[in-house]
Amino acid sequence: MTKKCLRITHRPTKTVLADGPAGVWDIFEFDGGYYIPWRYVRATGAFRPNFLPGLCPYKGLYVGMNLRLTGGRGARNLGWLYWLPNPLLPFVWYRLVLPVGHSDLSVEEREATPARAELQSAELQGRCAELERKGSGLTNGPAHGE
Repeated sequence: MTKKCLRITHRPTKTVLADGPAGVWDIFEFDGGYYIPWRYVRATGAFRPNFLPGLCPYKGLYVGMNLRLTGGRGARNLGWLYWLPNPLLPFVWYRLVLPVGHSDLSVEEREATPARAELQSAELQGRCAELERKGSGLTNGPAHGE
């Protein structure tokens, strides 16, 4: 079985906002939105909270997210983020959510190539190893205070 990948693009600026595999723990379509883990957000630093809160009765409290791109372009309230999520729905915790039917978003679905899947797997393994080194106190650099 081949895995699907999703690429979400901001149409007016042609900026890729998110790109990654589709799945519950990856980019997940649920209840009118694409729930995107931050590791798949490609517009790094472009999403900022606007501090307009909202409440979903079963998913929790959220804040709106504005898109700010270089050159002053972007969109207000393009997405949202659950900052006090329901503990029974871990796949919505602290993810960027972009609406499914927004006119400024283009969603491309494609098959994951084996090379891309291997690259993503190697990248995630590298991140896990890095976190393990940091957690165990083993680092490649000098210790603090040296």
